[in-house]
Amino acid sequence: MGRMLPIGIQDFEKQRRDGYVYVDKTAYIYRIASISTPFFLSRPRRFGKSLLVSTLKYYLAGRKGLFERLAIERLAEEDPGAWEGNPVFHLDFDGANYREDRLEDVLGTQLARWERDLELNRVAVGFGDRFYDVLCAAHAQTLRSPCRRIRQALA
Repeated sequence: MGRMLPIGIQDFEKQRRDGYVYVDKTAYIYRIASISTPFFLSRPRRFGKSLLVSTLKYYLAGRKGLFERLAIERLAEEDPGAWEGNPVFHLDFDGANYREDRLEDVLGTQLARWERDLELNRVAVGFGDRFYDVLCAAHAQTLRSPCRRIRQALA
């Protein structure tokens, strides 16, 4: 029996871990992650956006083991910081029923999850201030990009 096709599997880790067929497009992931300008991705429905974002998430988080024998493994050899791992904030709106759920509730739930994961005591009330606190907490844990720049970007 051959390898399974990943029909409906949108998580890169699951595809790799469970041995599904995976068409290696990680060279594109490396290019996207390496450019310093904003990147806009537009693709039709059911065209692999979720898998692409999932793959990007695991790469940026430094999950090197998932990328063995893929193009990005070879490309990242030249970049000493490629597998350091970064905090990744992935907003997933899949599964919400917007006829019943309000967008604010979905965002609030996601922020609460990040606050819990980062062991933050919520002080801020608004979404912008709460997100700022989450980004600052992630910064404090990784000692990357100064929080002051984040505050300016959110203003």
